[in-house]
Amino acid sequence: MTKWNVDTTHTNVGFSVRHMMVSKVRGSFGNLQGFVEGDVNELTGAKINFEIDVNSIDTKNEDRDNHLRSGDFFDVENYPNIAFESTNIVETGKDEYDVTGHLSVKGTTKEHTFKVERTGEGVNPWGVTVVGFEGRTKISREEFGLTWNQTLETGGVLVGDDITIDIELQVNPA
Repeated sequence: MTKWNVDTTHTNVGFSVRHMMVSKVRGSFGNLQGFVEGDVNELTGAKINFEIDVNSIDTKNEDRDNHLRSGDFFDVENYPNIAFESTNIVETGKDEYDVTGHLSVKGTTKEHTFKVERTGEGVNPWGVTVVGFEGRTKISREEFGLTWNQTLETGGVLVGDDITIDIELQVNPA
């Protein structure tokens, strides 16, 4: 099987979550490592693994980022990474896939599915073939032990439960 490594300089991991029930906080993780093993032109039967360095979280607010790294949320001292390992990939349309696997966050592992689109293929200026993918999923932060919150005077909560995760990545031959 052919192995393709994630090109970290051309990869983005973003997320968004409701804030005070009226807006969204958006952030990103600056460090994702991983690979695709198999045929990147037909993902069915391939294996996808990635790991995100939680310390690389950035919401454009240092105090919030430090709080997210603390035991109230990700507890990076004990759980420094978010990991995903695919277990099944189903083609749902032309260049579209449901990628199901084990998602591990803060010591909790759950089966989860990403909606993935193969966005294209090209040859870079150095003659190397590169392939792009975009993936999206939504998780419940409480299912993964990210339970810190505050009740607002209006009856809502400070942080919503649903987190949308968007991944744009490029892979290069290993």
